[in-house]
Amino acid sequence: MIAMAIFFGAIFAILDLVTQNLRIARGLSLGEIDFSSVASELSLTNRLEEGTMSGDFGDSKPGASWIAETMLYASNGLFQVDITVDWPENGLVKQRTASILLYRPASRNVRGGR
Repeated sequence: MIAMAIFFGAIFAILDLVTQNLRIARGLSLGEIDFSSVASELSLTNRLEEGTMSGDFGDSKPGASWIAETMLYASNGLFQVDITVDWPENGLVKQRTASILLYRPASRNVRGGR
């Protein structure tokens, strides 16, 4: 009886590990959208202007698109960028949002500051 209890305990532990690994692998294969690619595109320039920009991810994520709304957060050149990413998955359109702060002191004069 003790040997069977140890055996089944080991089997259930192994099955739990396999289940966790399959869940992680499935999450990786779905290709979650990474906000860093949008942030890096916005960071290519030293100047930001308030307004809305949009784009897509090209062939790397077909059907996925992003919208970035930029607004002055503080008068010292700190901007808040709200990023919304939409992508199709299993016939539905999923959406995720994030906000980042970018410091661009060269952009302070956009609103007439300094």
